[in-house]
Amino acid sequence: MRPRPPVKGRGMFSGTGLIITALAVTAAALLYPLCSYADRQDPAAAHVLSARTVTTPYGPMSAQDRDFITKVRLAGLWELPAGELAEQKGTTAAVRTAGRHLVDGHTSLDAHVRTVATQLGVPLPDEPNAQQKEWLAALRSAQGQDFDRRFADVLRLAHGRVFALVAQVRAGTQNSLVRDLADDANTTVLDHIRILEATGYVDFGALARDLAASPTPVPSPPVVDPAAAVPVTPAPDESYALPPATTSPPPATSTP
Repeated sequence: MRPRPPVKGRGMFSGTGLIITALAVTAAALLYPLCSYADRQDPAAAHVLSARTVTTPYGPMSAQDRDFITKVRLAGLWELPAGELAEQKGTTAAVRTAGRHLVDGHTSLDAHVRTVATQLGVPLPDEPNAQQKEWLAALRSAQGQDFDRRFADVLRLAHGRVFALVAQVRAGTQNSLVRDLADDANTTVLDHIRILEATGYVDFGALARDLAASPTPVPSPPVVDPAAAVPVTPAPDESYALPPATTSPPPATSTP
């Protein structure tokens, strides 16, 4: 019995089919992780991230901007009374001068932050937080040189922490009002740092350890839609008095 000859084209068709099938399986394997990742994305989480930054007439306002505005207000709520205590209880002229700088600086800065908060719709606290209340209580109970040391050390530590925050906000904010507030805060805080150090009571070794133990956290960058920003320059007639700068002795002049 003669064997049946193979049908022409059947082997070629079978090989092509195998190649097509293999390509289809490979494509499915490559696409599956992408589809699975898309399915795992949480729309609610994405919405929360976007909601952290809101559009204002002065540019986007991030969660960090709002936190900064709140902290500027909190600083004034306890550092201004601390300055008043130093004016009353300081045993040296340098401590009393530092107290006056704190009162003058935070009177001006507090007026500025309340104006900004009103324009941006940010609610502000009306009293210091728990830790700040503890610091004020300790200063009220301290007397003599113990008060001078406590005042210089705790106020210098607090200003060192906020100084880093001011720089961080000023470098990254997209809101023109927050930038203006950060400029004012930077001038005020630096003035207070210098005048507190001029008291001679700051323990720089302890200060460095305390600042290293609780560094200012770096938040995640805000999620911002670039097309949503509508920057507007603040009114030019808005001005805020800055605290007096610390003075340096006049340069020595040579006599002929």
